[in-house]
Amino acid sequence: MPAPAPAPTSARDVVVVRDLVKRYGDLVALDHLDLRIGAGEIFGLLGPNGSGKTTAINCVLQLLSYDRGTIELFGEPMGPARYDLKARIGVVPQQVAVFDELTVRENVDAFCALYVTDRRRRRALVDEAIDLVGLADYVRFRPRKLSGGLARRLNIACGIAHRPELIFFDEPTVAVDPQSRASILDGICRLRDEGATVVYTSHYMEEVERICDRVMIVDAGRAIAQGTPEELKRMISLGERISVETGAPDEGLMGRLRGLSHVLDAAYADGVLRVRCEASPHNLVDVLGVLTASGARLGRVWSEPPTLNDVFLELCGRELRD
Repeated sequence: MPAPAPAPTSARDVVVVRDLVKRYGDLVALDHLDLRIGAGEIFGLLGPNGSGKTTAINCVLQLLSYDRGTIELFGEPMGPARYDLKARIGVVPQQVAVFDELTVRENVDAFCALYVTDRRRRRALVDEAIDLVGLADYVRFRPRKLSGGLARRLNIACGIAHRPELIFFDEPTVAVDPQSRASILDGICRLRDEGATVVYTSHYMEEVERICDRVMIVDAGRAIAQGTPEELKRMISLGERISVETGAPDEGLMGRLRGLSHVLDAAYADGVLRVRCEASPHNLVDVLGVLTASGARLGRVWSEPPTLNDVFLELCGRELRD
């Protein structure tokens, strides 16, 4: 599949990366990558391990040098000494990075103080950040007393307390409980609604589908697909997955199913027949017609549209959780 053409830039673009190349010796980590992120969107940057997404983010943040290309943030060239631009950025790393000897409030205040010197204004910003992540009841706790989910919320508060306009979230919900995950995702959407632009990486496709406005899939340092989640789903051959609880079919029945015009493949396991189909309004009728004609006894029947993980599997040849 040819690399997708980069979308045209506009005055509302917060991040513009053109023709970015990064090499480690003979290894090409970024291969002429183009990237555009508009103001006020949550942009999902996805890729398998080693795909180049972390390298791309580190280049944008000027934590890494690169061999070729240009990077603009907020309409201005980004460089290692552009501290004025860096002050407008927040980073929430995958690993929790806070001070164990400080309380929750002291941690958030310490990170906010890196950008905001006025104590009165900083106090208000710290309160807002703590409220946004739901840690108001834990302000006197030290990090070691927090659960994993609460510690990640603290990590987020430290990264966003100075009210950055552009925020990078690197897998912020890894190994957290469902309640904390929901709270984190709601908080990210609230930041977007209040005007922030968000770059979001995750291996949880359901999260990406829930919150991301646009998504780019990167593999081997190249952008192989980008668009809204629904646009990405329309790029692949899979249009529908039909599942039927039934007895084990014989080879003749499986052959008839696979011979249907829009069927991609059919497989049976654990009492469930799964049929993958191209998009067609008659898939379910056709599959059930073959089954009933064969005398198969049917239990539950359900149909599902493709997911982003299906997109990833087809475009990259493997699931994202590798």
